[in-house]
Amino acid sequence: MGEMPGGLIRPHSSQLSILHRVVDVFIIFLSLHLCIWAFHVLPAMRYDVAGLWAALFFLFFAETKGLYTSWRLDTVRRELSQLLQVWIFVACSLIVLAFLTKTSEIYSRLVVVSWLLVAPVFIGLFRAVIRAILYSLRKQGRNTRTVAFAGAGKQAIQLVHQMEKAPWLGLKMKGIYDDQDPDATFWGEMRLQGGLDSLVEEVRNGAIDYVYITLPASAEKRTLQLVNDLADTTATVYVIPDLFIFDLLHARWTTFGGIPVVSVYDSPFHEIDGWLKRAEDVVLGSIILMIIALPMLLIALGIKLTSPGPVLFRQRRYGLDGEIIEVLKFRSMTVCEDGNNIRQARKCDPRITRLGAFLRCTSLDELPQFFNVLGGSMSIVGPRPHAVAHNEQYRRLIHGYMLRHKVKPGITGWAQVNGWRGETDTLEKMKKRVEFDLAYMRNWSLWLDIKIIFMTIYKGFWGKNVY
Repeated sequence: MGEMPGGLIRPHSSQLSILHRVVDVFIIFLSLHLCIWAFHVLPAMRYDVAGLWAALFFLFFAETKGLYTSWRLDTVRRELSQLLQVWIFVACSLIVLAFLTKTSEIYSRLVVVSWLLVAPVFIGLFRAVIRAILYSLRKQGRNTRTVAFAGAGKQAIQLVHQMEKAPWLGLKMKGIYDDQDPDATFWGEMRLQGGLDSLVEEVRNGAIDYVYITLPASAEKRTLQLVNDLADTTATVYVIPDLFIFDLLHARWTTFGGIPVVSVYDSPFHEIDGWLKRAEDVVLGSIILMIIALPMLLIALGIKLTSPGPVLFRQRRYGLDGEIIEVLKFRSMTVCEDGNNIRQARKCDPRITRLGAFLRCTSLDELPQFFNVLGGSMSIVGPRPHAVAHNEQYRRLIHGYMLRHKVKPGITGWAQVNGWRGETDTLEKMKKRVEFDLAYMRNWSLWLDIKIIFMTIYKGFWGKNVY
């Protein structure tokens, strides 16, 4: 059997794009009729009319959100997030249409609600299957695209390494091009393929599909000239900002008065992600509170019987956007310190009560913070909040420390399940905790939160250096 060409799918991309739309419409109608069948409702023309409207709304919103563009270089999570947003728009449009036409009462609510829940799942599964098939083909060297880099900087090298780690993207390295002396610059075993003029010539000849411009910020004129030279080609061109972009918290492009701008330090919880995060907190927080209600009552009784003072201890912490919040904890010490100078708990700390030592080692003193979660000042998963005095101390010592407060603080977090909890008696320990907190914020997903929750349960609540 002869070798299958790398660009097997490319000549048929327009037909496949049309087929993709047809399949989505088919899935919308199929899921509707499955729900009709499941609830033993008699099929009627009105349901097909609803399906038709849903399909039209879906195709319209899908086009506006770019669902039918190439997702080769994007994540599954982002694609499914965009799909969910589109379907929410479809559902809202159908509800408004039914209200305006006064036809909502002629439809079975069970059928409609189940359809609105099932259809996006089926469409998402279809897209996931397509991705899996394409990944498999690309690993076999099919459905590939050639990639070149303009600029022999660190960004290009980092991207090359990322390409090597992800063969399923189907990207074939053509080379790095720069106007530097090719005999003076080596990147591992890779030589420069030529100058920027050579790159433009190869792109014009159709030998290169994607061009990543990784020139330094100081080479603005060269970048503009290269962009202009590539304007009369069919290659997809990406301009990679200078190296500092790789250190950003959650960079995203937006517009201000029609002018594109990039947010340098931003929260990962925008639009649907923010709603998902809050829904996670409310649903899981309510379930957990019902489970731990009796143990919390017994702990409160034990505190009251074993030492004088209040059951709960309120301490000021920095919350979202640096707002001061009051975090609830079971009192574990003979004191309730919340001033400008707070000494961290240490081994054999005389301030800790006998019951308090057990509560702190097992993290049971943190259980009242689920009330903070339901109240909206905290999340189940997020960077652990520090006392205001400690924040003021470390913000001057650790670069990017206050970026932790671009999200709500959490009861557990990525740093904690990786062992960075308890006493931070050295600056390096706090730096590692901040490093893991920022990594969590850069890579947040609902699945990461669930993973952290299960890791917290699996690893237990005990921890070394926790006093």
